[in-house]
Amino acid sequence: MPSGARASTPVTCSHSNLGDVGQLSFFSAQIDRPAYDDLAGLLAAHGQAVRSDSGTRVSVVVDELWRARALVEEIAETGAAAEIATSEEGSPIARTAHSHELDELHRRWSSGAVKAMPKGWVPSPRALRLWAIAAGEPDGDRYLLGLDAHAPDTHAVLATALMRVGIAPTLVGTRGHSPSLRIAGKRRLTHLLEYVGEPPAQPGAHAHWPMVPGF
Repeated sequence: MPSGARASTPVTCSHSNLGDVGQLSFFSAQIDRPAYDDLAGLLAAHGQAVRSDSGTRVSVVVDELWRARALVEEIAETGAAAEIATSEEGSPIARTAHSHELDELHRRWSSGAVKAMPKGWVPSPRALRLWAIAAGEPDGDRYLLGLDAHAPDTHAVLATALMRVGIAPTLVGTRGHSPSLRIAGKRRLTHLLEYVGEPPAQPGAHAHWPMVPGF
């Protein structure tokens, strides 16, 4: 059964999305062992964790069906049951089943009834991958990781969390409805790709995945 913690080992691998960047040493989402804690990537975006007598359910509403399909596949790899549902507005939802195995994740990411990032959180490669699938979007030659507009207190601390893995973002859009962490520059984008790996094998995913300018 996947656990909440893991030890990653750096490996050398080539990444097709990186083109001529060549051989890279990285902690990739495609090598890292799946764990329930990876679902924190959904909470870093606009996902929600709701606890009931049946256990915790993690869910995220997305704008395109490919995202929901890819997320359900990624969630299943952690050992959690997952399904696609539809919101009242007709948007796809990727969500887990209720499970007490996820109660600890809910506890760490909650402060009373409000979503709160755990102090010192370091996103795993798979958490970053889930974040990119749920709320990632190219912005010209930059990349945006979407944040939760209803949890503004998480924005700055999530920027700090990205810095802990060597990706320094800029917080943008805080006065509107689409706050995001903007990642710019070849070095930072390359590092992000080193973590999140290849785009999901879903039609439409490639156009929404981070790329390195000039390659």
